[in-house]
Amino acid sequence: MEPNLEEPLPKTPHARDVTLAQPARLLIFDLDGTLIDSQLDLANSVNAARAHLGMGAIANELVYSYVGNGAPVLIRRALGPEASESDVDRALQFFLAYYRDHMLDHTRLYPGVREALDRLHEAGKLLAVLTNKPVRFSEALMSGLGLGSHFQRIYGGNSFAEKKPHPIGIDTLLNDLSATATETIMVGDSSVDIRTARNAGTGACGVTFGFQPETFLEHPPDFLVDDMRELADLVLG
Repeated sequence: MEPNLEEPLPKTPHARDVTLAQPARLLIFDLDGTLIDSQLDLANSVNAARAHLGMGAIANELVYSYVGNGAPVLIRRALGPEASESDVDRALQFFLAYYRDHMLDHTRLYPGVREALDRLHEAGKLLAVLTNKPVRFSEALMSGLGLGSHFQRIYGGNSFAEKKPHPIGIDTLLNDLSATATETIMVGDSSVDIRTARNAGTGACGVTFGFQPETFLEHPPDFLVDDMRELADLVLG
């Protein structure tokens, strides 16, 4: 898939031009926009929730721009500032129920993801998912796409008291898997993931094919990949 960055990131090197200072032992992946293209199912679910409240649909592209900070923030943004807290709560509950039943209608792995994760898993690398999506959905998606057994841990937005970019998720994974920050890379498609990595002191890899790569302009990762197989090439030498 072609990168959708609208302008270059001259200060951010590509994986092919990088040598890791220390071998990576733990790789932590964001989910939406990083491992999976879930845009259409999310947009459909958001607009179903709006319809439930008697509201008209909004553009899919607008929904995509709201993704990344968890379902409550997504629904609040999708309803607009004029919506009451009661409306937001009603829409959120409907959204979660609708998405549960439709989250695999159109969602697919990005090209190269399965091959990259297969290689990393077979090489004995520690793999984890850290997302702001509810954990039960994250586990169901990875299982439904045939990758559940690849990950030592899958943590979601309701796994901890704080969501990304708070470092609690990464800190917990480091403790769970007996890894150090210097041998860990957080992989994601937006500044939320890069800020999480910075807050936890780990490496940061940005993918150019996700939902919000334009946010890397303000929070650049250590390096970029256009295809997850490039990350596997770098980590496995």
